[in-house]
Amino acid sequence: MPGVCTSQTPRRGFALALAATILTMAAASAPSLFYPQIADRLGLIPVATTLVFAVYTFTLLGALLYLGSVSDRIGRRPVVMAGSLLLAVSLVMFWWAGSLTMLLIARALQGLAAGILIPTLSAMMIDFEPPTQPNAAALWNTIGPMLGLATGALSAAILLDFTTSPAVAVFGILVVAFVLVAATVWSTPELVSRVCVQRSDLRPRFTVPPHLRRMLAAGMPAIIAGWATNGLFLALGAGLVQTELGGSTHTHAGIVIAALAIAGVVASRLLQQRSARTISLYAATALALGTVASIGALALHSYPAYVAAVAVVGSGFGTAFLGVLRTLMPHTAASERAAVMAVVYTISYLAFGVPTIIAGLLVPLLTLTGTMIVLGAVIVVLSLVATVLRARIPDRHLSRSRGGGS
Repeated sequence: MPGVCTSQTPRRGFALALAATILTMAAASAPSLFYPQIADRLGLIPVATTLVFAVYTFTLLGALLYLGSVSDRIGRRPVVMAGSLLLAVSLVMFWWAGSLTMLLIARALQGLAAGILIPTLSAMMIDFEPPTQPNAAALWNTIGPMLGLATGALSAAILLDFTTSPAVAVFGILVVAFVLVAATVWSTPELVSRVCVQRSDLRPRFTVPPHLRRMLAAGMPAIIAGWATNGLFLALGAGLVQTELGGSTHTHAGIVIAALAIAGVVASRLLQQRSARTISLYAATALALGTVASIGALALHSYPAYVAAVAVVGSGFGTAFLGVLRTLMPHTAASERAAVMAVVYTISYLAFGVPTIIAGLLVPLLTLTGTMIVLGAVIVVLSLVATVLRARIPDRHLSRSRGGGS
């Protein structure tokens, strides 16, 4: 049975869902700083490194498709507990991995855990959204992942540079944190009515309510452009900074990822009161301009210019996601929230993973810089398409479809 909220319940449940989201994304970005070190130790070629990165994405996608909406049926708490414990196990395996096979298994399990956690935690934030703060869930569902990416990457980089046992610190802290999440989630009430899960409920689901499809389609190019950029920076950023931009420490690479995420947080906060249409148009424009600037910075081999360009890209990445959530979530029923978020994240993580595999195949042919230029050009085109599509759909289109505003 659903739980009964006290005056403190929304705040506690919302905070727990947000903290767990940040941790989940920190666990996704922190290992990326260890990739060059692991590649040297195990003698991995570039495509093997990107495969380790990408396997996380594809198991995550499988979990999103088959299990992304399961918390709408059995409740949020058991799903958060199971996902958190599985993520803790995967991090221990990654920590002690001594072969490419073990790395692939560890990242596959991590993707499975993240695939059931991400839509569940997103829906949980919406469940506990304070009534006095409309759109808070959309904002923090955008900011939380970016804070996690920045925290995981920058913390791992600093520990790699200044401690003798960085893996113990990074993975040990994350493992303990996820065990705590698994335990403390039971202190929040269950707001979802449990129903019997049939085998048909576990079929792949990739659908949103019909009245939202046009708006989602308009936002898809920007989501793809933003998450593709994010994936490329996480998979190849450390090597790019070291070989092409003169970065001599792990912190140089961590700063690039942090700049991407922090700029997204700042832009989302500054634009949160604007309409969904305005936010989306800004996002697409920033992604295009920032990507062009980053290609120019690479050509000049300028690290400061590259960080500045990445910040512009990051502001577009964060606001693209916010614009889509601000459009969809106010018009999504409680029984559809996890399913809709699973669709959004499926699109996002396909864009996150596929370009990294393509990049791994292209690097030996085009060099690292050449690969980033080619894929950057694709991202610019997608951003321009997103600008045109979203400009043609005013916010009042959605208002007419459900009788409310976006």
